[in-house]
Amino acid sequence: MKRGLKIVEHQDFLNLKAGAEVLEADPHGEKVLRLADGTILKLFRRKRLITSAAWYPYAQRFADNAVALQQRGIPVPCLIAVMRIPSVKRDAVHYHLLEGATLRQLVRQGLDPKTGQALKKRFTEFVIHLHALGIYFRSLHLGNVVLTPSGELGLIDFSDLRVYSRPLPVFMRRRNIQRMLGIDSEREWIDSEAILNRRSV
Repeated sequence: MKRGLKIVEHQDFLNLKAGAEVLEADPHGEKVLRLADGTILKLFRRKRLITSAAWYPYAQRFADNAVALQQRGIPVPCLIAVMRIPSVKRDAVHYHLLEGATLRQLVRQGLDPKTGQALKKRFTEFVIHLHALGIYFRSLHLGNVVLTPSGELGLIDFSDLRVYSRPLPVFMRRRNIQRMLGIDSEREWIDSEAILNRRSV
């Protein structure tokens, strides 16, 4: 079900984030907070005056994409609310974390060769599956793919994701994996031939 933006007054915002841990920030301020109850508040600012975010906010895109992915059987964080906070000129999504570890975290912790190879194969098959579902995720990289406790692969941080009504054509599949191919430590996780030819590995 689509969630609309909820207007949050400044004091309610302060109460919500009391005792929060800042997980991510930039020169413009806080971006991701872990709240006292363990849930996550992700804040979005409009980067330009003239932008599509003026009529379709990033927070709403995140929420809509979460629903679309859930409908297609892809594990995602569980939404609590989509917010507009006028006092700080931010929109936000409040959600429960998707349990598990990102593939990037697992790589940094160290994987034995057999486990690593099996996980690389699963990741490639996951990307092929996403493309077959018409999912184009511009921020596709190991930091945005989660291995859940049940052994499924899910997605996080997907406000820039698009869902099409048919499988992605080859030029879009190629463009979709370009970012990972440019990351030295993650390039070997992409089986380009399998992804571009839609074949199992």
